[in-house]
Amino acid sequence: MRPDGKRAAISGRVRLKDIAERVGVSTATVSRALSARGYVEAGLAARIMSAAAELNYPMPTSLAGQTVWLAASAPAMLDFARNQFTLHVLEGLRDRAATLGMAVEARSLPDRDVAAGLLADAAADPGVAGVLLLSIDDDATLAEARAAPVPVALVNADDPEMQLSSVAPCNRSAAALATDALRQLGHQRILLLTHPGRRTIQRRLEGWRDAMGGDADPDLVVEVGDWLAEAAAAAIASRLERGRDFTAILACGDALAVGAYAALRGAGVAIPGEVSVLSIDGLPQAALLDPPLSTMEIPMRAVGAVALDLLKEARSRGLPPRRVELACELVLRGSTGPVAAF
Repeated sequence: MRPDGKRAAISGRVRLKDIAERVGVSTATVSRALSARGYVEAGLAARIMSAAAELNYPMPTSLAGQTVWLAASAPAMLDFARNQFTLHVLEGLRDRAATLGMAVEARSLPDRDVAAGLLADAAADPGVAGVLLLSIDDDATLAEARAAPVPVALVNADDPEMQLSSVAPCNRSAAALATDALRQLGHQRILLLTHPGRRTIQRRLEGWRDAMGGDADPDLVVEVGDWLAEAAAAAIASRLERGRDFTAILACGDALAVGAYAALRGAGVAIPGEVSVLSIDGLPQAALLDPPLSTMEIPMRAVGAVALDLLKEARSRGLPPRRVELACELVLRGSTGPVAAF
């Protein structure tokens, strides 16, 4: 956990020493991990690569001058239009591409039937280094990607068969740590507000269950049909009509938390005096709410940055696919407090 505010950025040229200090290892270890010359334990190598991407370290690459295609699902593009998670992932991806001397071209992937043609077109273009699939986890598209004649990596998703490399937030641990933070404040009846459908979001439900243990009442899971504040507000308002049997809400997205705020206020429920609210996302807007929203902050830009390094690995023979999950940080603000008399 850290106090509110951003992690201090390293100014000027990033050096191996900066990465070593971030991870807590020697510069020699960092050098071996980044150059793939010499053994570094896989988990440690993943942490070093993630730190290098987060700091935007300009690692040598054979991809300079090439283009990467970013194929985004329809929900991901809708999220982008709403200035939510996808926007910040794309910013990190573009910054990393600029450092590596690459270009990023967006490609729409409205449905799974388009995937085969898009991947074939990418393979036929010598200027395309590979394809990144953003927020895509349907089985048909993943099957096409596994068989693609072009390097593919997944962004904000993962491959259950582990044939494709991927990067995503560690959703299960993020939800577990967020739930545990609320339980340490005395909350036992913690409502989970979620929009189900994707495997990555399912893991947030699993993390909530992990931390709730025997208190994981299925009746405390409230599902909405979209990542919209209006949908969340309606769902919480309906839940409150049955009586308030919870003292905290863990929202699986900041937009859902905004809806929870509206519903609670409409019912005259004080935040955090009567109900604490904590969200998983960490969008910049969260700090501007009243009260400022406590969040489990996802390193969204780092998710985009690491994706390009995974694509580089996917082009290298002999390197097995790997799943990178980035840790999230707990930021406690004014929307969470000790449980009140209930």
